[in-house]
Amino acid sequence: MAKQTRLGKTDLHVNPIGLGTNAVGGHNLYPNLDEEAGKELVRTALQNGINFLDTAFIYGPERSEELIGEVLKETGNRSDIVLATKGAHKFVGEDVVFDNSPAFLKQAVEGSLKRLQTDYIDVFYIHFPDENTPKDEAVAALKQLKDEGKIRAIGVSNFSIDQLKEANKDGYVDVYQGEYNLLQREAEKELLPYTTEHSISFIPYFPLASGLLAGKYTKDMVFNDLRAKMPHFQGEAFAQNLEKVEQIRKIADAKHTEVAHVVLAWYLTRDSIDAIIPGAKRAEQVLDNLKTLDVHLTDEETKEIDRLFS
Repeated sequence: MAKQTRLGKTDLHVNPIGLGTNAVGGHNLYPNLDEEAGKELVRTALQNGINFLDTAFIYGPERSEELIGEVLKETGNRSDIVLATKGAHKFVGEDVVFDNSPAFLKQAVEGSLKRLQTDYIDVFYIHFPDENTPKDEAVAALKQLKDEGKIRAIGVSNFSIDQLKEANKDGYVDVYQGEYNLLQREAEKELLPYTTEHSISFIPYFPLASGLLAGKYTKDMVFNDLRAKMPHFQGEAFAQNLEKVEQIRKIADAKHTEVAHVVLAWYLTRDSIDAIIPGAKRAEQVLDNLKTLDVHLTDEETKEIDRLFS
């Protein structure tokens, strides 16, 4: 069993390598997903010591939670698993809006509990901020659910630093999830110092920048999915990013490992980053992500990667 780490100030202990599950039933995010393969991802993770699963209402929508619920049912070891999900998206006719109102969040938690076939959620995140709800009021609703035992830790995701401060006015925020990777380092300005100071666990998403930091792309690749619109996949920026990745490859080669594992290991050297949740589309990628735990970076290597992408 992998060494477990504690998430911030919570009583949740996880393998530092979790599994992001937007490719499990996330039909609205990826075309042609095979649901059985998605369930196999989750089974493979659980069978190999990963105990931290990250999903959301909007993956599917709803379907990712349902498929994970089916796997949890068959494995029967719910108490060993740290299950995180997120809510805030509300369908109004054809439109999707964000709602952080206490009434909506309570309803969102009930819906997730049903789909996940469980009576508690380990980490429930407000997935995106809305424009109207005071964030401390939104969090107070989750605190009530925490006191009732329906959730074990309170998370917020995609909040600005000001929204996070408002949300954490009473010190109730346990986990923050936001975009952070070697190419998108804005979180280092204010968010990471704040989460470190307040013992809030920071869970980065897009840790491999949609695969760009995994060292598998070449200059002539063309993308026709989410990546096609991302700035670091465009022209000159793309070429420069690939060159930096080649520098990391030297460190990886010296350690007989892969670029992705070095990058993921680097995040775990950051203050307040206790765990990461790389996604996977195939079961072997889940096993591959776990190799990160075997990578030990020296201070010098850590600083060199920092400099390369500063």
